This record gives sequence, structure tokens and C-alpha cells, in this order.
Amino acid sequence: MAAVHHPRVFTTLGMFIIDEFQFHDEEDRPTGRSLPAQESSKSDACIIHIGGGGTYAAIGARIWLPPDKVGMIIDRGADFPEHIQQKLDDYGPDMWLFRDSKERVTTRALNSYRGENRGFEYLTPRIRLTPRDLLDTKLWCPEMLHFICSPTRASAIISEVKENEDWNPVTIYEPIPYRCVPEELQSLIKVLPSISVLSPNADEAMSLLSMSGSPSKPLVEEACRQFLEYGVGPEGDGAVIIRGGALGAYVATRKGGGQWIPAFWSEAEAPDRVVDVTGAGNSFLGGLGAGLALLGGNIIEAALYATVSASFTIEQEGLPQLTETRVEGGSVIEHWNGDSPHKRLKELQERLHRQRDM
Repeated sequence: MAAVHHPRVFTTLGMFIIDEFQFHDEEDRPTGRSLPAQESSKSDACIIHIGGGGTYAAIGARIWLPPDKVGMIIDRGADFPEHIQQKLDDYGPDMWLFRDSKERVTTRALNSYRGENRGFEYLTPRIRLTPRDLLDTKLWCPEMLHFICSPTRASAIISEVKENEDWNPVTIYEPIPYRCVPEELQSLIKVLPSISVLSPNADEAMSLLSMSGSPSKPLVEEACRQFLEYGVGPEGDGAVIIRGGALGAYVATRKGGGQWIPAFWSEAEAPDRVVDVTGAGNSFLGGLGAGLALLGGNIIEAALYATVSASFTIEQEGLPQLTETRVEGGSVIEHWNGDSPHKRLKELQERLHRQRDM
């Protein structure tokens, strides 16, 4: 008898990437810097590391959901490192759908640092995912569908979603950074009516809208207002969330107005806790998708789940660490980086309530 697969709560179409790192000083000499041992290893002159926006988004959702409620495709080549396989399995093997090929390698990218300047380039061809890749798999028809791409590709993804009349997912769209340029605005406007949640970061939002200046709360609020005027979601009933790093995140809808959600950690208040912001935005949106499902669509409260997910991502280089403790009665309690997501959520809720009362 064929296995019955229940729909996933959150599935991402983002990519899995093996990141390679080179750390050189201003004069291009190796610095000897390394990354955490649990998920990195040295290969020749490089350090290899788990990466990809999809991976961080999936883990952001996994912080709140069991493995069988989260989904992501990983194209696993013949070169797939054993230590990376083990790390992924630690999060729950059922959340990953591996597609194997001995004829190709896993998608890789080089992150090269020369002093504080970062370079990024793909070392292998990218394998882009679309909704059709989910067809007839355990990941088909999730409640929440997350994707990271240009506005033009977003239109193609939405077209494939609409091929199935029985599937109407909450679509969480994260514009890819290098396509957040004024030339893409018209393509974005065309797809916005089919997007449930639009979420660029502050720099990306301002670039798309040709807004000058450094990100600030007034500018972020104005950017949100403009995107909402363009009509996000069916009948304009969608949400815009602009992620502003230390500023926090601004969540806005036409009906409910706007609300600032404070960052859980900020470099000003807790500089030792902000180690690496890589993947924080992706993790935020994974947490958002989980929160939307758990709360029945409350976007403001879901953004608190998102903020907590991001807080675990920025505390170290790489993915947060999951540990499990078996308690009396046989149940298992999960901790991330040694802390409880629910404890952080309660703290953030209290902080937001105090902010509203001021």
C-alpha cells in the first residue's frame, strides 16, 4: 500500500547550497579563520559550510514545527559531504526530499572575504526549483509556499501554483537581493495581487522603489505604504513585511495598518549575541510561515515567531544547533542553541505589549 502523505505546513522552493569560504586579509593573505566544527570542514584552501536561503528558511520553520510539517528539496550530488548529511539528519530527515544524481555535483558557491569586502559567486550551475518539482512528492500542496527569486520568476511560480485549482497556498515571497532594482518594479507590481506576503529587507525595498537615503523607520513605513497601494494579495488583502535588521521589522496591511516588531537581539544592546546575520531574513520568513499556520493567519503575532527564529540564526556562524532532552513520560523537549523558542516568544510578546502601552 502506498504511503499517505499529509500536506506540509511550510515548504520552500529556495535552494540548498554548499558554501565554500576563503578568508584573506587586505593584502590577500589567508587569515587562518575557520567556522564551527559541527557543520564545516576544510577542503584544500577552502572551508565548506551549509548554506542556501531555502535551508535557512526551512530551519526557521523547523524551530516551531516537527520535521514532517516542513519541506525542502535538496539536489544531492555525488560529492555530498557526510558531515553535512549528518547535520541535516539531526534536524529530522523527513523534512528533506533528496534528489540524487551521480552525474553531477551539489550546487556550490564561493564566499570570498578580503578584509571586510565579501565576494560571492556560484561555482556550479544552479538547479532552480518550481512548484512542478513538488508534484507527486511528499511535499506537494503545502499550506505555506516560500520562494526567493526575481519578480519575473515569481510570476512563473504563481502560474504553476494556479495550474492546480484545489491548491491555494499562502505565498511568502522574498525578492532575491540582486534583482531588487527599479527596473524590476513593474514586474513586481504585476505579480503582487497573487502574493500573500511580500518581504524584502529595507535596502531592497528602497532600491525597488528608487528611494534614496539610509533606511530609517519613516522611510520603511513609506515603502510599505507604497507596496500596499500597488495591491498586495487578492483584492489588496495581503501583507508587507520589511525587515530592517536592528530597526526591527515593520508589518503592514491595508486593513490593520502597521506595527513595528522589535529585533530580539540588536548590536547596540547585545553586541555579543549578533555574530553573523547571514540567513537571518530567510529564517525570519520560515518562522513567519510556521506562526501563520499555528495562529490561523494572525500576521502580527506570526511576526513574533519570525523574529525569534531569526534570533537563533544570528547567534553563530551557520545554522542554529538543535538539542533534545527526554523528560519523564517519554516526551522530548527541543532546545535551539541551548534555549527555548517559546521562552523567547513570551519575552518578545511582553516586550511588545510594554511598547504598545508606552
